[in-house]
Amino acid sequence: MVDLPPTPATDAVAHAGFPYRVLEFEPPSSAQESADRQDIDLHELVRTIVVRRAADDYVFVLVPGGRQIDWPKLRSHLGVRKLSLPDAQEAKAATGYERGAITPFGAATAWPVVADRSVAGLEVAAVGGGRRGVNIHLRGDDLVSALGAEVADVTIARTE
Repeated sequence: MVDLPPTPATDAVAHAGFPYRVLEFEPPSSAQESADRQDIDLHELVRTIVVRRAADDYVFVLVPGGRQIDWPKLRSHLGVRKLSLPDAQEAKAATGYERGAITPFGAATAWPVVADRSVAGLEVAAVGGGRRGVNIHLRGDDLVSALGAEVADVTIARTE
């Protein structure tokens, strides 16, 4: 752990009771650049996507680098017919965080969390720390446990 000004996310993870590290680095322009700056593999970089289920009803989805949400799988898992992504202003209102810094830790509302099954078991899972250029590193199983996340097969390999 390093001595950085705290964020709601770093405060929350400090109280979760699991070993973790906080890293600060120059905000990257891509997922691969972020992974490189943290000296981790791309699949260990876990993005938090906030997804709207209905008006004022959201869910956080933890998506490893190199993967993307499989919308039919996520809709099926959540038992809904329609999902959408909020714009930046709505996402900030729902989470308390700017896009690029969204994390379930310390969010304004503790929305449910769905972690792709590939997150569980990661030796290092790097999740947003509540500010661009700040990530929290902890074991994937600890991340899932700390957030009370449901683990499900909800992503596919990214096709770019």
